[in-house]
Amino acid sequence: MDGVSAAWPTGGGLVPAARIPGGELAAVAEAADFAVLPVGAVEWHGPHLPLGTDLILAEGFAAESAIPGDGAVPSGGGTPDGTATTPAGGRPTAVGPRGVLFPAVPYAACPGQTRPWPGTVAIRPEIAVGYLADVIEGIVAAGFPRLLIVNGHDANMSTVRAAMEWVSGRRTASLLLVNWFQLVTPAETAELYGPLPARGHGGAYETSGVLGFAADAVRLDAVADLPPRPKLPVTHPYVLVESRPDPWQGWSGHISLADEAAGRRVRRLAATRLREVVAAWVAGPPPAPPTDAPLPTDAPLPTDGPVRAAGGPEPEEAP
Repeated sequence: MDGVSAAWPTGGGLVPAARIPGGELAAVAEAADFAVLPVGAVEWHGPHLPLGTDLILAEGFAAESAIPGDGAVPSGGGTPDGTATTPAGGRPTAVGPRGVLFPAVPYAACPGQTRPWPGTVAIRPEIAVGYLADVIEGIVAAGFPRLLIVNGHDANMSTVRAAMEWVSGRRTASLLLVNWFQLVTPAETAELYGPLPARGHGGAYETSGVLGFAADAVRLDAVADLPPRPKLPVTHPYVLVESRPDPWQGWSGHISLADEAAGRRVRRLAATRLREVVAAWVAGPPPAPPTDAPLPTDAPLPTDGPVRAAGGPEPEEAP
C-alpha cells in the first residue's frame, strides 16, 4: 500500500477515514483491525463546561483507542494513576492494533432535563436510532466488520444499542460500544474526589475529563458548587428518570473538586482501560454471518397438551 493507506505509524495506531482516497479504501479496510466511531452530543453542561463536552470526550478517547506501539500495561499495574510503563529508552515496544477513525456523530437525543437549556441541540430518539443505524451499517458495508463506538453522552447508550442490534441482524459485524464514563469505577472516583458525589451531569468527574483534553474550554470559576440530590439509599442497580431533579440547573455537582491534575489522571486511566478492551476484542474470533433462516423444524412442538415456556410454571388443570 502507498499514500494514506501506508500511514499507520510503526506499531499500529489510527488513520482518519476522511483522508483515505476512495481508490485505497479496500486496501485500508483489509489491513485494518477495526474502525472507530465517536458519538457525542451538543448539550448544556452548565456555565463552566463547553456545549461540546460530550463530543470532546468521545473524540478524545476514540483517538486514544489505539496508539503507535501501544505498550500500555494492564490498568491494575504501572503507576498508581494508571500511567503506562515503558521499557528503557522511553518508547513502548508492543505492537498495537491498526484502526480507522471515522468522523464523529455530533448530535444526539437529549433528555428532558437538558433540552430546555441554552445551546442544547436535541434530535428525536426515533430519528437518532435510524440515523445511527444508517451510519453504523455504512461503515460496516465499507469493509469494516469490527466497529468500536466510543460514547460521550449517556443518553446515546440506548439509541446506539438499538441501532447496533438492528445492523447486526443485517450484516456480519462485531459492534463494540464503550462509554468512557464507565471506564473509571465509582470506587476509583471516590478515591480521587473523596466522599462527596462526583459523577453527575456536569459534575467533578465529567469536568475533570474535559480538563484532561481541553482545559482551555473549561471555566472553573464560572459556578459555585451545586450539591446534587442524593442517590437512593440502596445498593441495587436502577435507572431513575425524572423531569427535573432538585437541585438542578441543567447540571449539578461539586466543581471545586475538579482540577487539571485530576483530569490528567482520569484521561490516562480511562484511555488505558479502553485500549485493554480493544486489544481483547480484536484478538477474539470474528462472528458468524446473520441468518434469515426460520427456526429449526426437526423438533416439532407437542400437540397433545398446552404449550408452556421453558422454566415456566406447569399449566393449571381445568376444573
